[in-house]
Amino acid sequence: MGVTLGGVQSFDYRGARADSRCGDVIVLYPDELHDGRAGAETGFHYRMLYVEPRLLRDALGDRATGLPFIGTAVSDDPRLAGAVRLGLDQLDHGLEALEADQIVLALAEALLALAPSVRGRPGGTTSAIAVERARQFLDAHFARTVASEELEAVAGIDRFTLARHFRIRLGTSPYRYLTMRRLDAARRRMCAGHSLVDSALASGFADQSHMTRHFKRAYGLSPGRWRALHVGTATTEGIRRGRGRSR
Repeated sequence: MGVTLGGVQSFDYRGARADSRCGDVIVLYPDELHDGRAGAETGFHYRMLYVEPRLLRDALGDRATGLPFIGTAVSDDPRLAGAVRLGLDQLDHGLEALEADQIVLALAEALLALAPSVRGRPGGTTSAIAVERARQFLDAHFARTVASEELEAVAGIDRFTLARHFRIRLGTSPYRYLTMRRLDAARRRMCAGHSLVDSALASGFADQSHMTRHFKRAYGLSPGRWRALHVGTATTEGIRRGRGRSR
């Protein structure tokens, strides 16, 4: 989730072109592919928040049956804009735990207000428990190959039911979630000065090219390029800040 601060930010998303102008909010979900480019000669300026879907789900609890999805990538909803700007502004000085909770709750409630279809439906307790067990297992074992049978045993449901429930509650598949945890670990190792090869192998990737393929798909640039450009990212309990400018 982010805000366009100047110019026009254009991108292809869900089979259509989207244009985000100054003040507009952008909301992109984990498995949705997108590109990005300037929509005007003056370029564009933006800031982004990256929030783990599980934090939004945890904030909503029983008030929602799944991750709130909104139909368009660009929104001018004032409540959502206010919540995103709150997060971006507060991240400039680092976050205390209660501040992070406040930001996540504001974002979750703003999304839920725009996605009434996931409000207040009963049920889902068993699937929520199964998904949480699987998520914790993936968090603990991302650096090795995880078999489908292992997740089935941990979650207590078959792999296909788990995959459906996982996507409903966390907005992505178990494998995509595992890959993103590996990428998080690889970025931490690169920031600590480890080589690309070491970062890849220690984080659960088969080799450097395996990591590079997933890295470029997730972040739009190679690991080497990311490391060269990296100047620091504020991270607090699953929230991190990014900013960018393009012409």
